[in-house]
Amino acid sequence: MTATPTSPVRIGRPAVWALGMLALATGALESVVTPTLPLLQHELHMSRAEGGLLSTVLLITGALVTPVAGKFGDRYGGKRVLVRLMAVVGLGGLVSSVAPNLPVLLVGQILQGVMVGALPLSFIVVREHLPAGEAKVAIGVVSGLFVGGGMAGTLSAGPVAEGLSRHWMFALPTFAVIGATVLVNRLMPHDPPSRSDVGGVDWPGLALLSGTLVTLMIVLAAAPELVAGQPLVLVALLLVLAAFVTGWTAVERRAAAPMVELRMLARPAVWKSCALTFTICAGTAVPVYLLPQLFEVSSDAYGFGASATEIGFYLLPGAVAAALAGPVAGVGVRRFGSRAVVTTGVGLMVVALLALAAVHAEIWHLVVGKVLVGLANGLCVTAMVTRTATAVDRGDTGIATSLVLVTRVLGFAVGVQVSAGILTASTPAGSDVPAESAFATGFAVAAAVTALSLLVTRTMSKGVKE
Repeated sequence: MTATPTSPVRIGRPAVWALGMLALATGALESVVTPTLPLLQHELHMSRAEGGLLSTVLLITGALVTPVAGKFGDRYGGKRVLVRLMAVVGLGGLVSSVAPNLPVLLVGQILQGVMVGALPLSFIVVREHLPAGEAKVAIGVVSGLFVGGGMAGTLSAGPVAEGLSRHWMFALPTFAVIGATVLVNRLMPHDPPSRSDVGGVDWPGLALLSGTLVTLMIVLAAAPELVAGQPLVLVALLLVLAAFVTGWTAVERRAAAPMVELRMLARPAVWKSCALTFTICAGTAVPVYLLPQLFEVSSDAYGFGASATEIGFYLLPGAVAAALAGPVAGVGVRRFGSRAVVTTGVGLMVVALLALAAVHAEIWHLVVGKVLVGLANGLCVTAMVTRTATAVDRGDTGIATSLVLVTRVLGFAVGVQVSAGILTASTPAGSDVPAESAFATGFAVAAAVTALSLLVTRTMSKGVKE
Protein backbone atom coordinates (compact mmCIF):
# COMPACT_ATOMS: atom_id res chain seq x y z
CA MET A 1 0.00 0.00 0.00
CA THR A 2 1.42 3.37 -1.03
CA ALA A 3 1.50 6.06 1.62
CA THR A 4 -0.43 9.21 0.85
CA PRO A 5 1.85 12.23 0.62
CA THR A 6 1.28 14.80 3.31
CA SER A 7 1.44 18.54 2.89
CA PRO A 8 4.62 20.15 4.21
CA VAL A 9 4.34 21.80 7.62
CA ARG A 10 4.17 25.58 7.31
CA ILE A 11 6.93 27.42 9.15
CA GLY A 12 6.69 30.71 10.98
CA ARG A 13 8.92 33.74 11.21
CA PRO A 14 11.12 32.35 14.03
CA ALA A 15 12.23 29.49 11.78
CA VAL A 16 12.97 31.86 8.90
CA TRP A 17 14.96 34.16 11.17
CA ALA A 18 16.86 31.17 12.53
CA LEU A 19 17.91 30.39 8.96
CA GLY A 20 18.77 34.05 8.53
CA MET A 21 20.93 34.05 11.66
CA LEU A 22 22.68 30.95 10.35
CA ALA A 23 23.36 32.72 7.05
CA LEU A 24 24.64 35.78 8.93
CA ALA A 25 27.05 33.65 10.99
CA THR A 26 28.35 31.64 8.03
CA GLY A 27 28.83 34.81 5.99
CA ALA A 28 30.93 36.26 8.80
CA LEU A 29 32.98 33.08 9.18
CA GLU A 30 33.61 32.88 5.44
CA SER A 31 34.95 36.43 5.18
CA VAL A 32 37.45 36.70 8.04
CA VAL A 33 40.52 35.55 6.09
CA THR A 34 40.66 38.23 3.38
CA PRO A 35 41.22 41.34 5.54
CA THR A 36 43.59 39.50 7.90
CA LEU A 37 45.61 37.62 5.30
CA PRO A 38 48.78 39.73 5.76
CA LEU A 39 48.54 39.19 9.54
CA LEU A 40 48.12 35.43 9.08
CA GLN A 41 51.07 35.35 6.68
CA HIS A 42 53.30 36.96 9.30
CA GLU A 43 52.10 34.93 12.29
CA LEU A 44 52.19 31.56 10.49
CA HIS A 45 55.30 32.34 8.42
CA MET A 46 53.50 31.76 5.13
CA SER A 47 54.84 32.56 1.71
CA ARG A 48 52.65 34.67 -0.55
CA ALA A 49 51.82 31.60 -2.62
CA GLU A 50 50.69 29.79 0.53
CA GLY A 51 48.59 32.82 1.41
CA GLY A 52 46.95 32.56 -1.99
CA LEU A 53 46.18 28.91 -1.35
CA LEU A 54 44.61 29.78 1.99
CA SER A 55 42.42 32.36 0.22
CA THR A 56 40.97 29.83 -2.22
CA VAL A 57 40.79 26.45 -0.50
CA LEU A 58 37.41 27.20 1.13
CA LEU A 59 35.79 28.08 -2.20
CA ILE A 60 37.25 25.02 -3.91
CA THR A 61 35.77 22.76 -1.25
CA GLY A 62 32.45 24.54 -1.67
CA ALA A 63 32.41 24.00 -5.42
CA LEU A 64 32.93 20.26 -4.89
CA VAL A 65 30.44 19.88 -2.05
CA THR A 66 27.54 21.95 -3.43
CA PRO A 67 26.27 19.51 -6.11
CA VAL A 68 26.64 16.57 -3.70
CA ALA A 69 24.74 18.47 -1.02
CA GLY A 70 21.91 19.12 -3.48
CA LYS A 71 21.62 15.44 -4.33
CA PHE A 72 21.67 14.43 -0.68
CA GLY A 73 19.07 17.11 0.10
CA ASP A 74 16.74 15.54 -2.46
CA ARG A 75 17.42 12.06 -1.13
CA TYR A 76 17.31 12.62 2.63
CA GLY A 77 15.57 15.97 3.12
CA GLY A 78 17.00 19.49 3.09
CA LYS A 79 16.94 20.12 6.84
CA ARG A 80 18.72 16.89 7.72
CA VAL A 81 21.55 17.55 5.26
CA LEU A 82 21.76 21.24 6.22
CA VAL A 83 22.20 20.47 9.92
CA ARG A 84 24.89 17.88 9.22
CA LEU A 85 26.75 20.21 6.88
CA MET A 86 26.73 22.92 9.53
CA ALA A 87 28.11 20.44 12.06
CA VAL A 88 31.07 19.99 9.72
CA VAL A 89 31.36 23.78 9.36
CA GLY A 90 31.36 24.16 13.14
CA LEU A 91 34.11 21.56 13.43
CA GLY A 92 36.10 23.35 10.73
CA GLY A 93 35.74 26.68 12.51
CA LEU A 94 36.96 25.16 15.76
CA VAL A 95 39.94 23.58 13.99
CA SER A 96 40.78 26.94 12.38
CA SER A 97 40.49 28.69 15.74
CA VAL A 98 43.08 26.45 17.43
CA ALA A 99 45.35 25.96 14.39
CA PRO A 100 49.03 26.34 15.37
CA ASN A 101 50.31 26.28 11.79
CA LEU A 102 49.28 26.50 8.15
CA PRO A 103 48.55 22.79 7.51
CA VAL A 104 46.06 22.63 10.39
CA LEU A 105 44.49 25.93 9.32
CA LEU A 106 44.08 24.56 5.79
CA VAL A 107 42.27 21.52 7.21
CA GLY A 108 39.95 23.84 9.09
CA GLN A 109 39.25 25.88 5.96
CA ILE A 110 38.57 22.74 3.94
CA LEU A 111 35.97 21.66 6.51
CA GLN A 112 34.48 25.16 6.60
CA GLY A 113 34.14 25.07 2.81
CA VAL A 114 31.05 22.90 2.99
CA MET A 115 29.17 26.04 4.08
CA VAL A 116 28.95 26.99 0.39
CA GLY A 117 26.49 24.13 -0.08
CA ALA A 118 24.40 25.21 2.91
CA LEU A 119 22.84 28.34 1.44
CA PRO A 120 21.12 26.55 -1.48
CA LEU A 121 19.84 23.97 1.00
CA SER A 122 18.31 26.80 3.04
CA PHE A 123 16.45 27.92 -0.07
CA ILE A 124 15.19 24.37 -0.68
CA VAL A 125 13.88 24.18 2.88
CA VAL A 126 12.16 27.57 2.64
CA ARG A 127 10.47 26.70 -0.66
CA GLU A 128 9.27 23.42 0.84
CA HIS A 129 7.52 25.03 3.80
CA LEU A 130 6.23 28.39 2.52
CA PRO A 131 3.92 29.53 -0.30
CA ALA A 132 5.70 30.89 -3.38
CA GLY A 133 5.26 34.58 -2.52
CA GLU A 134 6.40 34.24 1.08
CA ALA A 135 9.25 31.95 0.02
CA LYS A 136 10.68 34.68 -2.23
CA VAL A 137 10.65 37.13 0.68
CA ALA A 138 12.27 34.57 2.99
CA ILE A 139 14.96 33.75 0.43
CA GLY A 140 15.66 37.46 0.11
CA VAL A 141 16.00 37.77 3.88
CA VAL A 142 18.40 34.81 4.10
CA SER A 143 20.46 36.02 1.12
CA GLY A 144 20.64 39.55 2.49
CA LEU A 145 21.76 38.36 5.91
CA PHE A 146 24.47 36.19 4.34
CA VAL A 147 25.83 39.23 2.51
CA GLY A 148 25.49 41.26 5.70
CA GLY A 149 27.45 38.61 7.57
CA GLY A 150 30.22 38.85 5.02
CA MET A 151 30.42 42.60 5.58
CA ALA A 152 30.39 42.14 9.36
CA GLY A 153 33.19 39.59 9.12
CA THR A 154 35.25 41.86 6.88
CA LEU A 155 34.90 44.75 9.32
CA SER A 156 35.28 42.85 12.62
CA ALA A 157 38.00 40.29 11.81
CA GLY A 158 40.84 42.80 12.12
CA PRO A 159 39.82 44.30 15.49
CA VAL A 160 39.19 40.84 16.95
CA ALA A 161 42.49 39.44 15.65
CA GLU A 162 44.47 42.43 16.93
CA GLY A 163 42.54 42.99 20.15
CA LEU A 164 42.23 39.34 21.18
CA SER A 165 44.02 36.99 18.76
CA ARG A 166 43.65 35.39 15.35
CA HIS A 167 42.16 32.38 17.15
CA TRP A 168 39.14 34.36 18.32
CA MET A 169 38.35 35.76 14.87
CA PHE A 170 37.50 32.17 13.86
CA ALA A 171 36.03 31.12 17.21
CA LEU A 172 33.42 33.86 17.66
CA PRO A 173 31.55 33.35 14.36
CA THR A 174 31.91 29.58 14.83
CA PHE A 175 30.07 29.79 18.15
CA ALA A 176 27.37 31.80 16.36
CA VAL A 177 27.13 29.12 13.64
CA ILE A 178 26.72 26.38 16.25
CA GLY A 179 24.06 28.33 18.14
CA ALA A 180 22.10 29.16 14.98
CA THR A 181 22.28 25.53 13.84
CA VAL A 182 20.76 24.40 17.14
CA LEU A 183 17.90 26.89 16.62
CA VAL A 184 17.30 25.72 13.04
CA ASN A 185 17.21 22.11 14.21
CA ARG A 186 14.63 22.97 16.87
CA LEU A 187 12.41 25.36 14.89
CA MET A 188 12.50 23.90 11.38
CA PRO A 189 10.29 20.84 10.70
CA HIS A 190 11.74 17.90 8.80
CA ASP A 191 11.08 17.95 5.07
CA PRO A 192 10.58 14.65 3.24
CA PRO A 193 12.78 13.71 0.27
CA SER A 194 11.41 15.28 -2.90
CA ARG A 195 12.14 12.20 -4.98
CA SER A 196 13.32 8.68 -4.28
CA ASP A 197 15.73 8.24 -7.19
CA VAL A 198 18.28 11.00 -7.74
CA GLY A 199 20.75 8.99 -9.80
CA GLY A 200 23.33 8.56 -7.09
CA VAL A 201 26.46 10.58 -6.47
CA ASP A 202 29.26 10.61 -9.01
CA TRP A 203 32.00 9.71 -6.54
CA PRO A 204 34.66 8.88 -9.17
CA GLY A 205 34.00 12.20 -10.91
CA LEU A 206 34.14 14.03 -7.57
CA ALA A 207 37.45 12.37 -6.66
CA LEU A 208 39.04 13.14 -10.03
CA LEU A 209 37.81 16.73 -10.04
CA SER A 210 39.20 17.13 -6.51
CA GLY A 211 42.56 15.80 -7.70
CA THR A 212 42.47 18.16 -10.66
CA LEU A 213 41.79 21.24 -8.56
CA VAL A 214 44.30 20.36 -5.85
CA THR A 215 47.04 19.64 -8.41
CA LEU A 216 46.24 22.86 -10.26
CA MET A 217 46.58 24.85 -7.03
CA ILE A 218 49.91 23.17 -6.24
CA VAL A 219 51.21 23.96 -9.74
CA LEU A 220 50.18 27.59 -9.50
CA ALA A 221 51.54 27.99 -5.98
CA ALA A 222 54.90 26.31 -6.63
CA ALA A 223 55.55 27.36 -10.25
CA PRO A 224 57.66 30.50 -9.52
CA GLU A 225 60.12 28.55 -7.34
CA LEU A 226 60.10 25.35 -9.41
CA VAL A 227 60.83 27.11 -12.69
CA ALA A 228 64.04 28.49 -11.24
CA GLY A 229 65.16 25.52 -9.16
CA GLN A 230 63.42 22.26 -10.06
CA PRO A 231 61.83 22.45 -13.52
CA LEU A 232 61.54 18.65 -13.77
CA VAL A 233 59.27 18.62 -10.72
CA LEU A 234 57.05 21.21 -12.40
CA VAL A 235 56.90 19.07 -15.54
CA ALA A 236 55.92 16.05 -13.45
CA LEU A 237 53.15 18.03 -11.76
CA LEU A 238 51.85 19.19 -15.14
CA LEU A 239 51.75 15.58 -16.33
CA VAL A 240 49.82 14.58 -13.21
CA LEU A 241 47.41 17.47 -13.84
CA ALA A 242 46.92 16.35 -17.45
CA ALA A 243 46.25 12.79 -16.27
CA PHE A 244 43.62 13.98 -13.79
CA VAL A 245 41.90 16.12 -16.43
CA THR A 246 41.90 13.28 -18.97
CA GLY A 247 40.57 10.76 -16.47
CA TRP A 248 37.91 13.13 -15.18
CA THR A 249 36.72 13.93 -18.70
CA ALA A 250 36.46 10.24 -19.57
CA VAL A 251 34.55 9.41 -16.38
CA GLU A 252 32.12 12.30 -16.74
CA ARG A 253 31.31 11.41 -20.35
CA ARG A 254 30.35 7.87 -19.32
CA ALA A 255 28.69 8.50 -15.96
CA ALA A 256 24.94 7.94 -15.70
CA ALA A 257 24.58 10.96 -13.39
CA PRO A 258 27.79 12.99 -13.84
CA MET A 259 28.80 15.60 -11.33
CA VAL A 260 29.47 18.03 -14.20
CA GLU A 261 27.46 17.47 -17.37
CA LEU A 262 30.05 17.96 -20.14
CA ARG A 263 27.44 17.65 -22.88
CA MET A 264 25.73 20.66 -21.38
CA LEU A 265 29.02 22.54 -21.60
CA ALA A 266 28.96 22.15 -25.40
CA ARG A 267 25.89 24.39 -25.65
CA PRO A 268 26.88 27.90 -26.80
CA ALA A 269 24.85 29.66 -24.13
CA VAL A 270 26.53 27.61 -21.40
CA TRP A 271 30.16 27.58 -22.56
CA LYS A 272 30.06 31.29 -23.28
CA SER A 273 28.73 31.94 -19.79
CA CYS A 274 31.45 29.72 -18.31
CA ALA A 275 34.20 31.41 -20.35
CA LEU A 276 33.01 34.85 -19.31
CA THR A 277 32.64 33.84 -15.68
CA PHE A 278 36.17 32.39 -15.60
CA THR A 279 37.88 35.45 -17.06
CA ILE A 280 35.83 37.94 -15.05
CA CYS A 281 36.42 36.12 -11.75
CA ALA A 282 40.13 35.68 -12.53
CA GLY A 283 40.34 39.43 -13.08
CA THR A 284 38.39 40.15 -9.89
CA ALA A 285 40.59 37.84 -7.82
CA VAL A 286 43.71 39.88 -8.56
CA PRO A 287 42.67 43.03 -6.61
CA VAL A 288 40.99 40.85 -3.97
CA TYR A 289 44.41 39.35 -3.23
CA LEU A 290 46.74 42.26 -4.07
CA LEU A 291 44.98 45.13 -2.31
CA PRO A 292 45.36 43.78 1.26
CA GLN A 293 49.01 43.07 0.49
CA LEU A 294 49.54 46.63 -0.80
CA PHE A 295 47.72 48.15 2.17
CA GLU A 296 49.99 46.19 4.51
CA VAL A 297 53.34 47.17 2.89
CA SER A 298 55.23 49.57 5.17
CA SER A 299 54.80 53.28 4.58
CA ASP A 300 58.60 53.52 4.69
CA ALA A 301 58.59 51.71 1.33
CA TYR A 302 55.69 52.58 -0.94
CA GLY A 303 52.68 51.16 0.96
CA PHE A 304 50.50 52.37 3.79
CA GLY A 305 51.45 50.20 6.79
CA ALA A 306 47.78 49.42 7.45
CA SER A 307 46.75 47.12 10.29
CA ALA A 308 44.28 44.28 9.87
CA THR A 309 41.57 46.51 11.34
CA GLU A 310 42.30 49.28 8.86
CA ILE A 311 42.44 46.83 5.94
CA GLY A 312 38.96 45.55 6.81
CA PHE A 313 37.67 49.13 6.94
CA TYR A 314 39.20 49.92 3.54
CA LEU A 315 37.71 46.77 1.96
CA LEU A 316 34.20 47.29 3.32
CA PRO A 317 32.97 49.76 0.64
CA GLY A 318 33.89 47.22 -2.03
CA ALA A 319 31.85 44.55 -0.24
CA VAL A 320 28.88 46.93 -0.06
CA ALA A 321 29.18 47.68 -3.78
CA ALA A 322 29.28 43.97 -4.62
CA ALA A 323 26.14 43.40 -2.54
CA LEU A 324 24.27 46.23 -4.26
CA ALA A 325 25.34 45.03 -7.70
CA GLY A 326 23.04 41.97 -7.60
CA PRO A 327 19.74 43.90 -7.50
CA VAL A 328 21.09 46.47 -9.96
CA ALA A 329 22.07 43.70 -12.38
CA GLY A 330 18.64 42.10 -12.03
CA VAL A 331 16.94 45.34 -13.03
CA GLY A 332 19.42 45.83 -15.87
CA VAL A 333 18.86 42.36 -17.30
CA ARG A 334 15.10 42.87 -17.28
CA ARG A 335 15.34 46.24 -19.05
CA PHE A 336 18.32 45.87 -21.40
CA GLY A 337 19.19 42.16 -21.61
CA SER A 338 22.13 40.21 -20.23
CA ARG A 339 24.63 41.13 -22.96
CA ALA A 340 24.33 44.84 -22.24
CA VAL A 341 24.80 44.29 -18.50
CA VAL A 342 27.82 42.01 -18.97
CA THR A 343 29.45 44.37 -21.47
CA THR A 344 28.96 47.29 -19.09
CA GLY A 345 30.41 45.30 -16.20
CA VAL A 346 33.44 44.14 -18.19
CA GLY A 347 34.16 47.64 -19.44
CA LEU A 348 33.87 49.05 -15.91
CA MET A 349 36.23 46.42 -14.52
CA VAL A 350 38.85 46.94 -17.23
CA VAL A 351 38.84 50.70 -16.59
CA ALA A 352 39.10 50.16 -12.81
CA LEU A 353 42.00 47.69 -13.12
CA LEU A 354 43.92 49.91 -15.54
CA ALA A 355 43.39 52.85 -13.21
CA LEU A 356 44.75 50.81 -10.29
CA ALA A 357 47.78 49.83 -12.36
CA ALA A 358 48.49 53.46 -13.23
CA VAL A 359 47.53 55.20 -9.98
CA HIS A 360 47.77 53.57 -6.54
CA ALA A 361 49.67 56.10 -4.45
CA GLU A 362 46.78 57.06 -2.16
CA ILE A 363 44.42 54.96 -0.08
CA TRP A 364 41.37 56.43 -1.76
CA HIS A 365 42.70 55.28 -5.15
CA LEU A 366 42.60 51.68 -3.92
CA VAL A 367 39.25 52.02 -2.15
CA VAL A 368 37.56 53.49 -5.22
CA GLY A 369 39.18 50.89 -7.46
CA LYS A 370 37.93 48.06 -5.23
CA VAL A 371 34.42 49.54 -5.22
CA LEU A 372 34.35 49.64 -9.02
CA VAL A 373 35.71 46.09 -9.31
CA GLY A 374 33.17 44.78 -6.79
CA LEU A 375 30.32 46.52 -8.61
CA ALA A 376 31.50 45.24 -12.00
CA ASN A 377 31.91 41.67 -10.77
CA GLY A 378 28.45 41.67 -9.21
CA LEU A 379 26.90 42.95 -12.43
CA CYS A 380 28.64 40.34 -14.58
CA VAL A 381 28.17 37.27 -12.40
CA THR A 382 24.51 38.00 -11.67
CA ALA A 383 23.82 38.54 -15.37
CA MET A 384 25.68 35.32 -16.26
CA VAL A 385 23.76 33.22 -13.74
CA THR A 386 20.46 34.74 -14.88
CA ARG A 387 21.33 34.18 -18.53
CA THR A 388 22.40 30.59 -17.95
CA ALA A 389 19.34 29.74 -15.88
CA THR A 390 16.98 31.09 -18.55
CA ALA A 391 18.84 29.73 -21.59
CA VAL A 392 18.33 26.04 -20.79
CA ASP A 393 15.33 23.83 -20.10
CA ARG A 394 13.91 24.08 -16.59
CA GLY A 395 15.09 20.57 -15.77
CA ASP A 396 18.67 21.50 -16.73
CA THR A 397 18.88 24.65 -14.61
CA GLY A 398 20.79 23.00 -11.76
CA ILE A 399 23.31 21.35 -14.07
CA ALA A 400 23.97 24.51 -16.08
CA THR A 401 24.33 26.81 -13.09
CA SER A 402 26.64 24.30 -11.35
CA LEU A 403 28.99 24.60 -14.33
CA VAL A 404 29.06 28.36 -13.85
CA LEU A 405 29.78 27.81 -10.13
CA VAL A 406 32.76 25.55 -10.86
CA THR A 407 34.24 27.95 -13.43
CA ARG A 408 33.73 30.86 -11.01
CA VAL A 409 35.78 29.09 -8.36
CA LEU A 410 38.43 28.08 -10.90
CA GLY A 411 38.73 31.64 -12.17
CA PHE A 412 39.04 33.05 -8.69
CA ALA A 413 41.60 30.43 -7.63
CA VAL A 414 43.73 30.93 -10.74
CA GLY A 415 43.61 34.71 -10.35
CA VAL A 416 44.72 34.56 -6.72
CA GLN A 417 47.56 32.12 -7.34
CA VAL A 418 48.84 34.03 -10.36
CA SER A 419 48.82 37.22 -8.27
CA ALA A 420 50.77 35.46 -5.52
CA GLY A 421 53.23 34.18 -8.12
CA ILE A 422 53.79 37.69 -9.47
CA LEU A 423 54.56 39.00 -5.98
CA THR A 424 56.83 36.05 -5.20
CA ALA A 425 58.80 36.47 -8.41
CA SER A 426 59.19 40.22 -7.75
CA THR A 427 60.41 39.93 -4.16
CA PRO A 428 64.21 40.36 -3.85
CA ALA A 429 66.13 37.66 -2.01
CA GLY A 430 66.24 38.31 1.72
CA SER A 431 63.34 40.78 1.61
CA ASP A 432 59.66 40.49 2.46
CA VAL A 433 58.66 43.48 0.32
CA PRO A 434 57.97 42.89 -3.38
CA ALA A 435 58.85 45.50 -5.95
CA GLU A 436 56.14 48.13 -6.40
CA SER A 437 56.03 47.29 -10.10
CA ALA A 438 54.63 43.85 -9.19
CA PHE A 439 51.32 45.39 -8.17
CA ALA A 440 51.08 47.46 -11.34
CA THR A 441 51.90 44.34 -13.36
CA GLY A 442 49.24 42.32 -11.57
CA PHE A 443 46.52 44.91 -12.14
CA ALA A 444 47.51 45.31 -15.80
CA VAL A 445 47.48 41.54 -16.40
CA ALA A 446 44.05 41.32 -14.77
CA ALA A 447 42.79 44.12 -17.04
CA ALA A 448 44.09 42.30 -20.12
CA VAL A 449 42.51 38.99 -19.09
CA THR A 450 39.20 40.67 -18.32
CA ALA A 451 39.24 42.53 -21.64
CA LEU A 452 39.35 39.17 -23.42
CA SER A 453 35.76 38.74 -22.21
CA LEU A 454 34.67 41.33 -24.76
CA LEU A 455 35.55 38.88 -27.55
CA VAL A 456 32.89 36.53 -26.15
CA THR A 457 30.27 39.17 -25.32
CA ARG A 458 30.23 40.29 -28.95
CA THR A 459 29.00 36.83 -29.97
CA MET A 460 26.25 36.70 -27.35
CA SER A 461 22.63 37.26 -28.10
CA LYS A 462 21.16 40.25 -26.32
CA GLY A 463 19.42 37.99 -23.82
CA VAL A 464 15.82 37.84 -22.79
CA LYS A 465 14.36 41.00 -21.35
CA GLU A 466 11.99 39.96 -18.59
